[in-house]
Amino acid sequence: MTKFKLRAIATTALVASFALPGAVYAQMEDEIVVTATKREKTLQQTPVAVTVTSADTIEKTQILDINDLQSVAPSLRVYSLQTSANTNFIIRGFGNGANNAGIEPSVGVFIDGVYRSRSAAQIGDLPKLERVEVLRGPQSTLFGKNASAGVISIVTSKPSFDTTGYVEVGTGNLDLRLLKAYISGPLSDRVAASIGGSLNKRDGYTDSALGFSKLNDRDRFNLRGQILFQPSDNLDIRLIADYSEIDEVCCTVSNFTNGPTAGAIALLGGAVAPSSNPFAYTAFTNKDPRNTVQDGGLSAHVDYQAENFAVTSITSYRSNDSLADYDADFSTAELLSSVTSQNDINTFTQELRLTSTGENTIDWMAGGFYFHEKVKVADTVVAGSDFRPYVDILAGGPAALGAVEAANGFAPGSFFANGTGLFDNFTQNNEAFSAYGTLDFHLNDRLTLTGGVNYTDDKKKVSGSALVTEPFSGVDLAGAGGFNTLVLGGIAQNFPNIAAACGLGPLAFSPANVGALFAVASCPFLPGNPPGALAFQGLQAQVAAGVGALDLNNPAQNPLLGLQALQFLPPFLGFPNAVENGRTHDNKLTWTARLAYDASDNVSVYASAATGFKATSWNLSRDSRPAIADTAAINGAGLALANQSFGTRFAGPENATVFELGLKARFDRGAINVAVFDQTIKGFQSNTFLGTGFVLGNAGKQSTQGIEVDATYVPVDPLKLTFAMTLLDPVFNSFVNGPGPGGTVVNLSGQKPAGIPSVSIATSATYTHNYANGMTGFIRGDYQYESGVQVVEAITGPRRKVSTVNASAGLGWENGLDIRFWARNLFNDKNFLSAFPGVVQAGTVNVYPNQPRTYGVSLRKSF
Repeated sequence: MTKFKLRAIATTALVASFALPGAVYAQMEDEIVVTATKREKTLQQTPVAVTVTSADTIEKTQILDINDLQSVAPSLRVYSLQTSANTNFIIRGFGNGANNAGIEPSVGVFIDGVYRSRSAAQIGDLPKLERVEVLRGPQSTLFGKNASAGVISIVTSKPSFDTTGYVEVGTGNLDLRLLKAYISGPLSDRVAASIGGSLNKRDGYTDSALGFSKLNDRDRFNLRGQILFQPSDNLDIRLIADYSEIDEVCCTVSNFTNGPTAGAIALLGGAVAPSSNPFAYTAFTNKDPRNTVQDGGLSAHVDYQAENFAVTSITSYRSNDSLADYDADFSTAELLSSVTSQNDINTFTQELRLTSTGENTIDWMAGGFYFHEKVKVADTVVAGSDFRPYVDILAGGPAALGAVEAANGFAPGSFFANGTGLFDNFTQNNEAFSAYGTLDFHLNDRLTLTGGVNYTDDKKKVSGSALVTEPFSGVDLAGAGGFNTLVLGGIAQNFPNIAAACGLGPLAFSPANVGALFAVASCPFLPGNPPGALAFQGLQAQVAAGVGALDLNNPAQNPLLGLQALQFLPPFLGFPNAVENGRTHDNKLTWTARLAYDASDNVSVYASAATGFKATSWNLSRDSRPAIADTAAINGAGLALANQSFGTRFAGPENATVFELGLKARFDRGAINVAVFDQTIKGFQSNTFLGTGFVLGNAGKQSTQGIEVDATYVPVDPLKLTFAMTLLDPVFNSFVNGPGPGGTVVNLSGQKPAGIPSVSIATSATYTHNYANGMTGFIRGDYQYESGVQVVEAITGPRRKVSTVNASAGLGWENGLDIRFWARNLFNDKNFLSAFPGVVQAGTVNVYPNQPRTYGVSLRKSF
C-alpha cells in the first residue's frame, strides 16, 4: 500500500472497520469510497465521522429497507409515521422533513451519488448493495445543500464483467413473501450490464375493529438496471434506470389518552382505540388508509481518468408521485370522510467534479452542483356524515350552531355539512447551484491540513391556494360573526332567527321574549348548558341595562369560545398576493477546516471545524398562514379574510457549525474510534405535525454536545464483537416561539428537545464457523438501546425507550446455496415512534406504536 493511500485512510475519521488482522486496511479502503466508480478517493481525502454498514452485515441482519439501519448505527434514527412514504432521518439529534413536501430533510440521502430530495424517494429496496455510509455532522462542503445534519450515502454494485447473480426467496410470519433476483455480466469486452429487482409482500400486523384490511402491511416492488461502458481504460460510462412501487395500508395509530370527546363519539355509535393498551394493534378507523408511491429515475455517471486528475459527472432525472388517503380522526365514526395528500415531484440534478490523482504534496478537488425541482401538492380534508351531529353533542345540542347559522345568514345545516371541507393546492419551483473546492496539504508524511469551501445559491418560487367550502371556521366567534352578533350589535335584528332556532318561532326582540328564550331547555343560552349561568346573567344584565360591553374573550361571558377548537379549517389566504410574493432567495458560503495527524501507522487523531447550510423551507400544508409580522400589511391591503389567522409560511435557513476531535486506533485484534463534538444549528427548522397539518418555524438555536464510540474486537478468529455508543446532551439554547399544547406558542429556551435520547447503543456479536466439508455457518445477535425521552414537543405524556434484540443465523455451501434464519425485535420490545394531538378531539393524544416481532427464513442461490 502506498504512503498516499495510507494518508487518505488516516484522514478519514471514525471509519467502521472490521478488525481481522491483515485485512483491516484493505477492507476499509474498499468500504469508504463514496460512489461506486473506479475512482478510489472520493471521500477519503476529507475526514468525516462515518459509520459504514457492509453488504454482508445488511444480508445477515435481514435489513429489508433503510428504516432498519438504525439498529447498526446508533447516531442515526429512522422512523415512518403518517404514511409509507413518510420517512424521517435524524443524526446526532438533528433532522426533519417527514411528510411536509415543502421541507427537504436536514439529512441528505444519496444513492450512487444521486441526491434524493424527499423521503418518498429514499426508502425503496435496492438490489446488490455494497455498503451504506452514515456521515455524521454538517457535510455541506462536499454534498452541498440540505446536509446540515449529515448524509446517508448508499452505494450499489456496478455491473461486472464476470457473470454473477443470485436468486433469493423468503418467507416469514405475517405471511411474508420475499423474492429477489439479480444478474450481471458482460455484453462485450467493453460493455457490462446488470438487472435486479425484488417483491416484498406481507400482511399487516394491526387488525381492523370493523373488519377492514390489516394495517402496516408490505407491498413493494422495484426494478433496477445498469449498463457500464468502458470505451477505453480511462473512461467509464454508467447508466442506471430504476422504478419502484409501494401500495400499502398504513399506518397504525393508537390512543395514549382519550379526551372527553370520546363520549360524544360513543353517542354516535362510534368508538376510539382504548388508551389502556396503546399496543393492542387494533385500528379504529372506518376505511382503509391507502398509501401509494411510484418512484423512478434515470442517471448517467461518467468517470474519466486523465494523467493527473479525474473527472466525474453525475446527471439525474427523477419523478416521484405519492398519494395518501386516510381516516384522520382515527375513530369508527365518520367525522372526516376523507383526508388526502397527493405529491408530484420532479427533480433534475447535475454534478461535475474534478479531483487530483497520484501522490502529491497538495491534493485538490473542485466541483459544481445544479439542482432544479418542481413540486405539486394537492390536499383535501372533507367532513363526514357524523361530523355535524358530533359537534352538536359537544355544543350541548343543535341549537348552538343553528343560532350562529341564523345570525350569520347561513341556511340550517350549513356548518360541518357532509362533503364540505378544504381543498388546497401548492406549487414550488426550486433552483439551486453550488460550487465547492477542497485542498489537502500534506505537510509531511504524517500531518495533513485540509480546507474546503462551498458556495450555495438557492431560489424558491411558491404558490398556494385553497377552496374552503366549510363556513364555520370563517366565523369570528369573538367578533361580529359570533356572540357579538347574537348579543350586542345585532341581537335586536337577529332575535327572531335566534328564537326560531331555539324552537320559539320568530318572536320579536323584547325583555319578555328574552326571558322566554332562557326557559327553553334545548337553547344554548340556558343555565346548566354551555355557556353556563354566568353568561345568562351577563346577557340578562345587558338586556336590562340596554346593550353594554361584554368581555367577548372570556368564556364565562361568551359561550361560543368553546367551539373555537373546531375551527380547524380556517379561510386560506392564497399567495402570491399584494403583500406576499411567494419567493425566497438564500445564499451561503460554508467551509471546512481539519488537521489530521498519524501518530503511527495504526493510530491517528484529528481536529476539525465545519459549517453547514440548509435553505428556506416552505410550509406546503393546509396550516400555512401569513406571517405574524405581515399582520398590519395584510389588514392594510384589505386582504384579510373573515376570521383571518396568522402564523408562518416558511422557515428561514438553517446554519450549522460543528467542532470535533477524533481518535482512530487499530490493534492486532480490534479497532476503536472516538469522536467528541459540539454541534450547533442556528435557525433549526422545527416541523410539528398536528394531525391535519404542520406548524413550521425556526428555533433560534439548538445545540448538542456529544461523544461517539465505535469499537470492534475479535477475541478469537471465529468471533467478532462490535460496540457503538452515542452520548448526547441536546438543548434549545433559544426557541421563544416553540410549539405548545393545543397549538399554543410557548418558550422552549433552555429545555431539552423531544425525541433525542441521551444514550444510544448498538452492539453485536457474530460467530462464524468453517466446516470440514466446505460448509460455512454463522450466528449473530445485535442489541439496540435508546434511553427514555419525551416523544415530541407540545405533548408531555408519551415517552420513548428502546431495548430491541435482533438475531440471525445461516449456513452456506460451496455451490452458492445459502439459508438464513432471522428475527427482528425478537423479544417484542414496545415503544412509541411519535405522537400528535387528536384531530377535532380535544384532550386526545394519538401515538404511533413500533413494529412488533417479525421473523422468517430466506434461501439464496448465488452464481
